[in-house]
Amino acid sequence: MNSAEQDKLEETILQESIVSAAGLNSEQVLIGIKGDPSLRESAPLRKRYDSKVDHLFDQLEPNLEDIMLNRGIYRIFVGFNSGEIRTNSVFDPLRQEIHDAEKIANSDYINRHFPLIDYNDKIELMRELYGALRASKHYQNIPGYWQNILNRRSQHWLPLEPENISKILSTVRALRDIEEYYLRNITICIVQGIVRMQFNCDGTQIIDAHNFKHFLEENI
Repeated sequence: MNSAEQDKLEETILQESIVSAAGLNSEQVLIGIKGDPSLRESAPLRKRYDSKVDHLFDQLEPNLEDIMLNRGIYRIFVGFNSGEIRTNSVFDPLRQEIHDAEKIANSDYINRHFPLIDYNDKIELMRELYGALRASKHYQNIPGYWQNILNRRSQHWLPLEPENISKILSTVRALRDIEEYYLRNITICIVQGIVRMQFNCDGTQIIDAHNFKHFLEENI
């Protein structure tokens, strides 16, 4: 494959991804993915029930903020219907852990399961992990166009600012309290700077975290 062919293939891959290697661009503040039509059309007819996450959220919110800002977690998933909270840690980056919301609401549990690390140190460690991956002989064996894509991703990403993490978590309840199309689960990732949300209508919204507050002001 010559250089021109590799460049074309690289561009095709970037264009095909819903969220590309470079993340959301200035023209992609919001991406909406429609879900199952039968769920979407019947959503207003289905009665909404409070879950244990709703009842615990006043205790959960500061602990979720804590593990994102002061501990090794770089991605969280909060499932309101299931009561599960999934976490990804820089200390074990290939594994996703699943926790019960009642456990995450407990400060002693947080201290046992999530080692402390300064936010800036966590970002530095994440960059070191990317660097170690790029130095691997196995990494060098993947096609050149994929190395270009992954190099761009790992070298130029900017972490989600701590203040934005706090703002996003503080607005989750408002999304949960929407009358008809309310929040079912939410994922926040420090690396990509995006917020992924699924609603009871089975639709998915992927939002640039830096524009999250503005999105809420316009839509709620």
